[in-house]
Amino acid sequence: MPIEHAIWRIEDIPQRLSEGGLKNEKELENMITADVSILNEQWILIGRQVATPYNKWIDLLAIDASGSLIVIELKKRKTPREIIAQAIDYASWVRTLDAAAIADIYKNFSNSYNLSAKTLDEALYQKYGIKLEEDELNSSHQIAIVTSELDSSTERIIQYLNDLNVPINAVKFRVFKEKDNRYLSRVWFIDPAETQARATAPKTSEPWNQEYYVSFGHNQGRHWDDARKYGFISGGGGRWYSQTLNQLKEGDRVWVNIPHTGYVGVGIVEVPSVKVDEFKVKTKDGEVPLLKAPIKADYHQKWVNDEDKAEYLVRVRWLKQVPIEQAKSELGFFGNQNTVCKPTTSKWNHTVNRLKEIFDIE
Repeated sequence: MPIEHAIWRIEDIPQRLSEGGLKNEKELENMITADVSILNEQWILIGRQVATPYNKWIDLLAIDASGSLIVIELKKRKTPREIIAQAIDYASWVRTLDAAAIADIYKNFSNSYNLSAKTLDEALYQKYGIKLEEDELNSSHQIAIVTSELDSSTERIIQYLNDLNVPINAVKFRVFKEKDNRYLSRVWFIDPAETQARATAPKTSEPWNQEYYVSFGHNQGRHWDDARKYGFISGGGGRWYSQTLNQLKEGDRVWVNIPHTGYVGVGIVEVPSVKVDEFKVKTKDGEVPLLKAPIKADYHQKWVNDEDKAEYLVRVRWLKQVPIEQAKSELGFFGNQNTVCKPTTSKWNHTVNRLKEIFDIE
């Protein structure tokens, strides 16, 4: 059934706010352009009214930390069939873009809006602290339909496509008013992290080898020396980064990679994911919370009370771990921006087999 939501002002007797409206669809597009976190704070907007070779224009184009491109289309009074068909048509073109074309799209957007990051590389580093390789850009893509009304027909189509592993989602906005103030409310039809996972899932697969891949974002609010010393892996700064840790259970084996650096450890999960303020470590003064121990990073401490943005940790017993300077990297090794994943590719099988030799692991 269509998603409904409302806002109440908290009083002894809660007062429901009346619904308002936007001046037009362009007002919402302007707001998203000014602050894409209205949609998703893990995205970077790279284009607006992007011209396609078919005399059509994509409303908005974004990118995430994995290099996945997101086609964002406002409904603009179109029928569900029209808007979804149009968005899929745009996505079919977007998937053909190479790194140079994507960089040009961002450059034009940056120049038009006088952004501080003049190149896509600068924007990615400012936001994520990383530099994506060319083969990581546009390795996957997603579709987001933006609407003020999410009807049953649109829901059925989107759910059907998701069942077929098409990474498409919808976000519904509502405007509420109180005197001269207006408030914008947002709700996603599907958890955006699920859409992201669907987009980055391998398109060709082999049987999973029961070995977990872990991406450790060193110097992104966490430090590998701490992880080695106290026995953990972690992710945070947003649900996309932390929720995949929930896949890990006691006894699972993890292979840890620092993106663009190399593999630095392999270990066995001892305790599943917990929020950083619940994670304790042993020090010379006894067992203390990690945040009160001698550490080299802040682990997103400013968001410790925010369930979505907080850092989450998984306790690991290291079988083998090395300093960053001794990271293991070879041509053909598997890499991915997801904090945890279960790769089902021949490249992952090759990577694990080779790392077993390097780390002398049975």
